[in-house]
Amino acid sequence: MNVDSLPIQRKTYTQDEAFEAALKYFKGDDLAARVWLNKYALKDSDGNIYELTPNDMHRRIAKEIARIEVRYPNPLSEEEIFDLIKDFKYIVPQGSPMAGIGNPFQIASLSNCFVIGNSGDSDSYGGIMKIDQEQVQLMKRRGGVGHDLSHIRPKGSPVKNSALTSTGIVPFMERYSNSTREVAQDGRRGALMLSVSVNHPDSEDFIDAKLEQGKVTGANVSVRIDDEFMKAVKLNGEYTQKYPIFSDNPKFTKTIQADGIWKKIVHNAWKSAEPGILFWDTIINESVPDCYSDFGYKTVSTNPCGEIPLCPYDSCRLLAINLFSYVDKPFTKDASFNFEKFSKHIAVAQRIMDDIIDLELEKIDGILAKIAADPELDVVKATEKQLWENIKHKAEEGRRTGIGITAEGDMLAALGIRYGSKEGNAFSVEVHKKLAIEAYRASVYTAKDRGAFGVYDSELEKNNPFIQRLKEADSKLYYDMLEYGRRNIALLTIAPTGTTSLMTQTSSGIEPVFMPVYKRRRKVNPNDKNVRVDFVDEVGDSWEEYVVFHHRFKEWMEVNGLDLSKNYSQEEIDALIKKSPYYKATSNDVDWLSKVSMQGAVQKWVDHSISVTINLPNDVSEDLVGQLYLKAWEVGCKGVTVYRDGSRAGVLISNDEKKEEENIDMLTTFPTKRPHTLEADVVRFQNNKEKWIAFIGLIDDKPYEVFTGLTDDEDGILIPRWVNEGLIIKNKNEDGTTRYDFQYQNKRGYKTTIEGLSHKFNPEFWNYAKLISSTLRHGMPIDKIVDLINSLQLDSESINTWKNGVVRALKRFVADGTHAKGQTCSNCDSENLIYQEGCLTCKDCGSSKCG
Repeated sequence: MNVDSLPIQRKTYTQDEAFEAALKYFKGDDLAARVWLNKYALKDSDGNIYELTPNDMHRRIAKEIARIEVRYPNPLSEEEIFDLIKDFKYIVPQGSPMAGIGNPFQIASLSNCFVIGNSGDSDSYGGIMKIDQEQVQLMKRRGGVGHDLSHIRPKGSPVKNSALTSTGIVPFMERYSNSTREVAQDGRRGALMLSVSVNHPDSEDFIDAKLEQGKVTGANVSVRIDDEFMKAVKLNGEYTQKYPIFSDNPKFTKTIQADGIWKKIVHNAWKSAEPGILFWDTIINESVPDCYSDFGYKTVSTNPCGEIPLCPYDSCRLLAINLFSYVDKPFTKDASFNFEKFSKHIAVAQRIMDDIIDLELEKIDGILAKIAADPELDVVKATEKQLWENIKHKAEEGRRTGIGITAEGDMLAALGIRYGSKEGNAFSVEVHKKLAIEAYRASVYTAKDRGAFGVYDSELEKNNPFIQRLKEADSKLYYDMLEYGRRNIALLTIAPTGTTSLMTQTSSGIEPVFMPVYKRRRKVNPNDKNVRVDFVDEVGDSWEEYVVFHHRFKEWMEVNGLDLSKNYSQEEIDALIKKSPYYKATSNDVDWLSKVSMQGAVQKWVDHSISVTINLPNDVSEDLVGQLYLKAWEVGCKGVTVYRDGSRAGVLISNDEKKEEENIDMLTTFPTKRPHTLEADVVRFQNNKEKWIAFIGLIDDKPYEVFTGLTDDEDGILIPRWVNEGLIIKNKNEDGTTRYDFQYQNKRGYKTTIEGLSHKFNPEFWNYAKLISSTLRHGMPIDKIVDLINSLQLDSESINTWKNGVVRALKRFVADGTHAKGQTCSNCDSENLIYQEGCLTCKDCGSSKCG
């Protein structure tokens, strides 16, 4: 029996109780404790918390996996499973499996990602709307979604409706993007990938859509690039676009210079970090599932982060293996990687992944039961019902899994190997080769006990390059697979591990360490005993500076007898890093071409794909981005994304501005008329002992207006502290004057409205707010507005306090990487200051000033 269906009588904990217990569990790591508590601790819709520490979560997961295990021969016990997943040490279910396994309070999928699509590549309006509805239905169940737009006919094509001609791809990009922004997923937005083939005649419009329109803010975008196009780029030749794409009898063709569209892709990626590139021929040729394309497993797009190429209605669940935990005697001269333990744990991890598929099938049955019980008419529910039936069929038949890793950077450092070196790249390949072989071996042995996936046919995949590499590496594995089949159609991936790595307290995924040591400031009460005040900010708040060590760097220090309690100067920090195995091995140090080469070599042993970003400094040229993309194709990467420091700032421009984009600053384009309703962020802050609150009206996640003032418990204008977003609605009073109301959703799902923000705050504050909102609405860059407000000479002390509060609220929206001109670092006097998450960070010494 599924425990999710049983009545729950459990002990509950307060937020404070659970946070304090989690903080102790994570040894004082505030961020890890909060991430676990907010995202993964078991809680109901009323906010009741049922787990005190991650051990409770791990026990919940172990019980459920053990429940599935007893269905099959030689079952793993609950304790065996718990010992491998506890403390995030070895095996870590990622995201949806961690939150959803054994969770009776959510009717949600355990899949991290899905791809959807129309049968026969239909581009009818009905087919396009069906995809829109399917996308929303998946996102409300917590899944990230990808789909391809290459089936949509080009702009200007004849259609048999009142429009007479097609509008092309871009309007539908906006529709799908807006749908993503409308769906909330447990406090976060949905994730969407939109892709299109470079062979499509509208691909250039697709490439420009996010840069020019400023509307496709709810989606990642990637271009599917084929080998013929890449060869044309290298030879500076022509390339023929077609609709339908790659058709032998196209309805439309267009011959272009390949280099022209290539330069546009490179330029836009250099400027805005998008589009990403998918090397589509490499993906299809290497894909094991595509050997079964006649059975519906033809890959059409990827999940939002690009690590799982999928066919329509297939899905995948993710799990990471913590590589650092397989280093014996880390950071010593005797350090070694325990391949024997690693191999044993891979086998168990793959088995657990197969169990999670059974748990997912139960979850889908629950979703289908919920749909059946809903009071809507069957015709209304038909698309959702068919969607989940399709997903269930693919999960049951193909049994796709997604085993990956985290802590690659820390593993290499613990072994004394520099990330990005030839030795480092070679060792990484060895580890990933072992992971591939042992995961496939486990899938074969699981098939012996449980049966092969539904359409397994060794003849169909015998010529697949990945299968051929396995055969060459381990012939016994290959011939065992011929005899017993394989339990899972595809097995491996390397996904982003953002929150996972926070809880494993390691470097993220396949990436190097970002920074091993940096300085932070925390606000202190100067009147407290034994407090050290290192800095007083412009509003009079006192701050203490402290050094933050990356967890595994701290372990290196302990192994080498270095003092962790000392308050190190920047010179001493630099000297520490230079002695450590992290020296010249951070994300800013690693040679970019070496990283691309490493990705291509590792990709040979990953049957899905790898999510990795090449981080570049702000001053790199577009030519270098083009070289990296070309190198990635040549070494066999399936996809690549670059991020140039600060490139997200100021990328939204109008079509008129595009003509002068090389000569003027890029400004945000807003509608000329204030919309009736705006999404809003709520920002709280304290100046001295006064409590303040700001309501920031947003368009496309950019500040459009700001209302700020003192909060007052007695007058009842405080909103609950858990409210951090809502809507600002422009309404009319009875006398015809305008008022602005704030509306939020309470924990029971009802809407609560605070009427008349303009009447709640001091009129003088309100008048200044209107002036500042005007500068926001006319596209003045936020960092310039911050400078403008700071420069105001105001006599009233309360107005100056208000001014500082507005600055503090708006700094949160300054694009990361924006340089702060005219300011110097209080730690080292450097003028090389940039905004990072609302704080001014010195790029020279790492010191950060918030507030």
